[in-house]
Amino acid sequence: MTTGISTAPRRRSPARTFLPLAIAAWLILEIWLLTVVADVAGGLAVAALLAGGIVLGAVVIKRAGRRAFKNLSDTFQQAQQGRQPAPQEPGRGNGLTMLAGLLLMMPGLLSDVAGLFLLLPPVRAWIGRRAARSLERKMASAPAGSLGDAFQQARIHYPDGKVVQGEVIREDRPEGPAGPGTGYRPPLAP
Repeated sequence: MTTGISTAPRRRSPARTFLPLAIAAWLILEIWLLTVVADVAGGLAVAALLAGGIVLGAVVIKRAGRRAFKNLSDTFQQAQQGRQPAPQEPGRGNGLTMLAGLLLMMPGLLSDVAGLFLLLPPVRAWIGRRAARSLERKMASAPAGSLGDAFQQARIHYPDGKVVQGEVIREDRPEGPAGPGTGYRPPLAP
């Protein structure tokens, strides 16, 4: 019996191969850069830089969160008044600002520099436009019904196609008088 699911081994995507290597290289570079700065400026200066990054990142995330909440409440008020909320431009949201704050909070100088660049509005708008175009391309190239296929691929499936029949017995019935449907029931399987 076939289930319609291919049991052939899938090819591993390049992102799954190189992403862990890129993260490891990033961490090694961060540690090396921190040791170089500590050697030149001293350990206290590195500690002050890291603490400053954490504080600045927390302030950025807090501000972006407040702005997001204000935008949400404004949108709800416009919807209650019957007005259509204006669509936002890519890169004008708070997601990339929060990402910048998170990068600032991560210990390391390269992540701090990336977070500071992401705080610049032109950089944020450029990345937002690129992400929107990439998402539109992926959505346009997706076949119809691919969401269901994604759920099907995410499930654990067995290549032999065996199905185990069973019955669920719930023991959380309310205590009360026995009615016509509360007696013994035989199992469903023969």
